[in-house]
Amino acid sequence: MSYAIIKTGGRQYRVAEGDTIDVDLLDLEAGKTATFGDVLMHADGDKLTHGDPLISGAKVTAEVVEQRKDKKVIAFKYRRRKGYHRTVGHRRKLTRVKIKSISAGSKKTAAKKEE
Repeated sequence: MSYAIIKTGGRQYRVAEGDTIDVDLLDLEAGKTATFGDVLMHADGDKLTHGDPLISGAKVTAEVVEQRKDKKVIAFKYRRRKGYHRTVGHRRKLTRVKIKSISAGSKKTAAKKEE
């Protein structure tokens, strides 16, 4: 099974072909194609390729499924005996993408240890 670790929006995701993931908001409409060029690692069976820090020439192509919002997160601030309490909350804006293809770049192959 082939998979890759990509970086987008300050987070890292482990993706394989056919996966559907939620990433931070991308400025694309539904049905468009998103390309992630920040590939940190690619594994295909026994072959493992890692970058330093990125794999040059590697990319992951995905299709934008929808723009959505995450669940509401409530933060309640409270100081006892002071009469102070505040409720604040927010909903992260997300883009749901379906991974179409993973193309590996080159260089940096880690040798697998054999016992």
